Amino acid sequence: MKWYKVFIIYMIIILCTVSYVHAYSNYPQTSGKSAVLIDGSSYRVLWGKNIDEMLPMASTTKIMTALVAIENGRLDDIVVIPKAAQGVEGSSIYLEEGELLTLEELLYGLMLRSGNDAATAIAYEIGMGSIERFVALMNGTARHIGAYNTNYENPHGLHSDNHYTTAYDLARIAAYALKNDIFREIVSTKYREIPWKGSQWNRVLKNSNKLLWNFEGANGVKTGFTRHAGRCLVSAAQRNDMQLVCVVLNCGPMFEESSSILEYGFEMYKSHDIVNSSDAIVSIPVDNGVVESITLHPIESYKVALTDYEYNNLNVSVEVPDIIEAPVNKGEICGNIIISINGEIIKEIPLVSQSYVPVKGFKASIRRIFEIWNR
Repeated sequence: MKWYKVFIIYMIIILCTVSYVHAYSNYPQTSGKSAVLIDGSSYRVLWGKNIDEMLPMASTTKIMTALVAIENGRLDDIVVIPKAAQGVEGSSIYLEEGELLTLEELLYGLMLRSGNDAATAIAYEIGMGSIERFVALMNGTARHIGAYNTNYENPHGLHSDNHYTTAYDLARIAAYALKNDIFREIVSTKYREIPWKGSQWNRVLKNSNKLLWNFEGANGVKTGFTRHAGRCLVSAAQRNDMQLVCVVLNCGPMFEESSSILEYGFEMYKSHDIVNSSDAIVSIPVDNGVVESITLHPIESYKVALTDYEYNNLNVSVEVPDIIEAPVNKGEICGNIIISINGEIIKEIPLVSQSYVPVKGFKASIRRIFEIWNR
């Protein structure tokens, strides 16, 4: 009987060792200076290397250029190509001064062919004739997204000492942009034709992102290269409703390594809907209000990629006061949802009131009626 117990223990050790070796062998490696893999829904880091190191980003800059243009312009606007956009160094769609193209056509030239001239024309159009004004919009948008270690000095990514980002910031910017349907459509397009004034044929644009052809679920986003930045790639893919975003900076085999990193993400993680903003989470009593209680809803939904182990050790708790005193404003934060894994908090979501609750009493009720009437 003793030998049987020894055998069982021996087999358990072997199985655990095999599982460990398998997991370790699949763990991503990169020759890049910096890299990251994030969940596109929650921006949660799933894997990384030097993710907060500030580095040049080359033409991956154009992710922000496209996003700012989409958010501040109209696709069917006619853009008159300015002189400044003709003959810009580096990759080009060979624009000529005075040529007319729509903003949409320029965006395809920007993201598929990586036209530096298209970036300049877009910046002049959206910046109302000022590159500086457009760059200010780029930096403002970066702060809004939460990319605090990023600074832009131009719309195309040609080298400038104060033009930099981090792998995490760039992934966060790309994940945010991919939530825009127009951006998502453009960066997932393999081929596009746009007009070419004075030529007998159209400009035929082919997307420089090779993963669109050879990686299952690939749907973006942008390549980049300068001598200072090296080879850079922001890639993205979606499978089973899980969107992943990968960034490698200064990485020679950028396509091969990005493929391995993304594959690791899909093998190890699954997407889970944890919180829905439309759900009533909890009801709490109101002191001295015209109603006795209010229901609280989360201010946002939360969907996150987790390993099986993380999901099995996930804890979702609610923190609210025992009672709240009137008046309660609509949208007022009255509590929090705390989401943690093994005691480590990964997300806090405020709980808010869905309605206004005035103080109980005749005068307060009359005042509230007048407030509503005068809106």
